[in-house]
Amino acid sequence: MKIKILKIFSGIFLLVFLFGCSEKIYKRAVKYAPYDAIIVPGVPYHGKEWNDVMKMRVYWSYLLWKRGIAEHIIYSGSAVYTPYYEAIVMKLYAVKLGIPDSIIFTDTIAEHSTENLWYSYKLARKHGFEKIALATDPVQNFTVWKFKTDNSLDIRSIPLIFSQIDTFMNLKSPKINPVPAFDNNFISIEKRESKFKQFKGTLGLNIK
Repeated sequence: MKIKILKIFSGIFLLVFLFGCSEKIYKRAVKYAPYDAIIVPGVPYHGKEWNDVMKMRVYWSYLLWKRGIAEHIIYSGSAVYTPYYEAIVMKLYAVKLGIPDSIIFTDTIAEHSTENLWYSYKLARKHGFEKIALATDPVQNFTVWKFKTDNSLDIRSIPLIFSQIDTFMNLKSPKINPVPAFDNNFISIEKRESKFKQFKGTLGLNIK
């Protein structure tokens, strides 16, 4: 019981610490704006409406674009747990919000957070982008920090500031046609890979 309580308090402390640091990291990152491209990792989509996590990330990318902080956006995410390419779903929503299709790129290979970072970074470099940033929630920023450092990826962090998107979270969700994001040959990662291989993927060890 004591161990369980300790884990809960440790988790709460970590969240408070991360959210407290986010404002400072954001203000520091903005000084180097505009960025050629920001990377926005995906989350599973089940065919009806985006969940709150995807909603937050897409609206955050929208705000960064509107403020002139990001010139291009790379949405990243394959069809991992559901038959919808996460990156394409996010792009469909982003276009509905008013982000020009011409400045959006999609990475449909990544199946883990580390891969979101890796494949999107390679895509950005392929298009000649030099100033690149990861724009996602503070927890995900934290979890990929070691991978980014170990692989010398020149990517800054622009952590999502929750207080800045509260208003957007209460808006009615735009309607999209998710058919373009559907993968007809979909097989869930849970059926394709063992738990061990999935764990290796989380660490970025499946990247070729």
